[in-house]
Amino acid sequence: MEQAVLLGYHSRAMPFPLPPLSRDAFAAELAKHSPEHLSARAIDALYAHYQELSLWNRRLSLIGPGTAGEIVARHYGESLAALPLLPEEARVGLDLGSGAGFPGIVLAAARPDLTVILVEAREKKWAFLLAAIRRASLPCAALNVRVGVPLPAGLPARLDLVTTRALKLDSEMLDALAERLSEHGCLLLWVGGEGPEIPPALAVDGSVRLPGSERRRILRLRLSSRI
Repeated sequence: MEQAVLLGYHSRAMPFPLPPLSRDAFAAELAKHSPEHLSARAIDALYAHYQELSLWNRRLSLIGPGTAGEIVARHYGESLAALPLLPEEARVGLDLGSGAGFPGIVLAAARPDLTVILVEAREKKWAFLLAAIRRASLPCAALNVRVGVPLPAGLPARLDLVTTRALKLDSEMLDALAERLSEHGCLLLWVGGEGPEIPPALAVDGSVRLPGSERRRILRLRLSSRI
């Protein structure tokens, strides 16, 4: 039984070019939507990701046309919105259903001491992630596996951070991930009106509302024994 359901962030629409943005214009847009100051190195890495995304989106629909005009706000901004929820001690992260690299690549660029393993089941999007990691010179890895219980091989034994923006994880999957959380670790879930069914091992320990929406938010889950 498949444990993760796509929420629809990755469109099946026809490929198309993204709006051309200079590095300065891209940086100015990021500054509007990031809750924290971003270093020049982080901006360079994110712009490199945007350039690779622009190249690939001409032949593979990584970003749907409905959000193209607000790509920095909708995709980069909604990923960066998680920064205040990240544990300061986080060093190893796992991003499930990475698709175009949101939020995994974005958070790895913003936090250079965080290594993120990106998990993507679709081979073409996994290939994009490998190319984007190389271009942005980020300490990330990408796995072409499907998320399920039991967890696929190749995932770290201990995790400080688990993120997912494009998948809805059920209670069984959350329970399996909780077993791998470090004592200071957390799961960050981008959710709509209703949150997931949370197993007893986890509890909500914070959230942020996504700009421009009354319902969409990021939930932070931690081990119940640590709250």
